[in-house]
Amino acid sequence: MNWVAASLLSALFLGVYELCTKHAVRANSVAPVLFFSTLTAALVWLALLAVQWLHPGALPASLVPGSLTWTQHAQLLLKSFIVASSWGFTYLAVKHLPLSLGSPIRATSPLWTLAGALIILGERPSLIELLGVLTTLVSFVGLSLAGRQEGVHFHHNKWVGFILVGTLLGSVSALYDKYLLGRQHFTVPTVQAWFSIYLFVGFLPLAFGWWARWWPRGSFQWRWSIPLIALALLVSDYIYFSALRDPHSLVSLVMSLRRGSTLLAFAGGMLLFGERNGWRKLPAVLGILTGILLTMMG
Repeated sequence: MNWVAASLLSALFLGVYELCTKHAVRANSVAPVLFFSTLTAALVWLALLAVQWLHPGALPASLVPGSLTWTQHAQLLLKSFIVASSWGFTYLAVKHLPLSLGSPIRATSPLWTLAGALIILGERPSLIELLGVLTTLVSFVGLSLAGRQEGVHFHHNKWVGFILVGTLLGSVSALYDKYLLGRQHFTVPTVQAWFSIYLFVGFLPLAFGWWARWWPRGSFQWRWSIPLIALALLVSDYIYFSALRDPHSLVSLVMSLRRGSTLLAFAGGMLLFGERNGWRKLPAVLGILTGILLTMMG
């Protein structure tokens, strides 16, 4: 599959992931949601690893993780730590912010990824790409003004700060993904399998702390959207990793295309969760998506 088409298909499943995440964490404790969703992903890959160990050759090569050195395991462990940190901030923010506000903020991640790609990976944007970045920034300011209609003031709302930190860490993860897949030549199943397993292990202490009441906590209610978080993200990430492995792909453009998920998340927030002030936010959301489109055209 062409890396552009793969990025867009990944965006579709990422939108489903964002809707499932919002459904799972609404008035629900975040720690067990993270625990059970990462457990689902880890079990999928542990089952595939077991099949490959018991019946070598039974799985297609696209689902068989390669062998790794201890150094390579450490590299994937670092990726899991970055993503776990990003998710911790993001899930708490999504719980408290309207999805029609939080998802467009997360859609600015291509801006930060582009900056990192310029500095770290040596990617060079065109004039149109830079125009896309400027459009995204202006739209972000417009979104902050629309958010005030719901009592969300960007400059002193801690949940906005949380989602911004989570978004920045997500951009760091994207740059690291390109390094692992494009320059270190890890295979897609290798990255996804061990990343999923290590991520679950990383969230075990958090889940135990929640269960042992190490801090004041709310109640937890099981919802079927919790395992769907993992399944939607597994599909989205697999396609996304495949796009990054293409030697012609630029991580800044892949991330821009992938954030087209904002359209689905924004519409879902309005239709499924009854979020308000959609028309006030719509121009800013369209502005962010226009910035993404300009970046892609560049």
